[in-house]
Amino acid sequence: MQVIGLCRFSYPALGGFQVEHDSVPAREAYLYAPARMEERFRTFAALTLPPLRAQTDPDFTLVIVVGESLPSPYLARLRALVADLPQAVIQAHPPGPHRQVMRQAINAVRGPAGEGPSAQFRMDDDDAVAVDFVERLRAEALAHAGLFARHRHFAVDFNRGFIARADAEGLSVAPTQAPLTTAALGVVFRRGVDLSVMNFGHAKLARHMPVIRRSDSDMLIRGHNEHNDSRQKDGIAPVALRRLDAAGEAHVARRFAIDCDRVRAIHSDAIHSDAGPSNPGRDVGPRD
Repeated sequence: MQVIGLCRFSYPALGGFQVEHDSVPAREAYLYAPARMEERFRTFAALTLPPLRAQTDPDFTLVIVVGESLPSPYLARLRALVADLPQAVIQAHPPGPHRQVMRQAINAVRGPAGEGPSAQFRMDDDDAVAVDFVERLRAEALAHAGLFARHRHFAVDFNRGFIARADAEGLSVAPTQAPLTTAALGVVFRRGVDLSVMNFGHAKLARHMPVIRRSDSDMLIRGHNEHNDSRQKDGIAPVALRRLDAAGEAHVARRFAIDCDRVRAIHSDAIHSDAGPSNPGRDVGPRD
């Protein structure tokens, strides 16, 4: 079984954003703004990459989609960041319809149609999955392969984890257990089916296929910052984040291979927002 992950890294898609722009140049100007790109690289290095490097099952492919217009210094920096992640494949695409381009990106790394089932997941460049995510996704996919007798595809929803903000003081988090949340949401396709995880809106997967839900351990981190696409519209309620204590940092290191000392170092020269502290209230410790 082939396991494929997809990460859109500041790709200037046509559609696919909650906040739209009047033209491709306007979108590129927004995406490639220095402050935004610096934040993207920091969160990608601090949150996304460590657990991918530490996967207990390293047999997976991660497709990282960028725009052909990504400035060369950013592309070089991205290549350097993933140089020690052999599963990473960087693909550059011109602007195009979001879902169509992402489907093409995934299909470009898929094996022959008759080779076997395909388990796929998608993640943003500030998300993270637990170190055993690929292992558990593959195990659940194989355990429920009998569903293929009646269905072309089914979903595996590992929905427990954290919303997290990284800064020069470490991580501030809020527990989450929302259904059908990317990144630890997989879709498993029967052999010969050329659809991809990008054919479906993640929140509506249950309308199209069976969903196996697992909430027994922390499996995902969803990044929270000023440049989240979902946070650019008016009226978005803030998330109450609380600073991890020492036990919480140990838990994050164990489940996600994220070293909070490294998080602090990566963000040590970041410009802090004037919106006030992101960690009111008590510390947050481990959940299991």
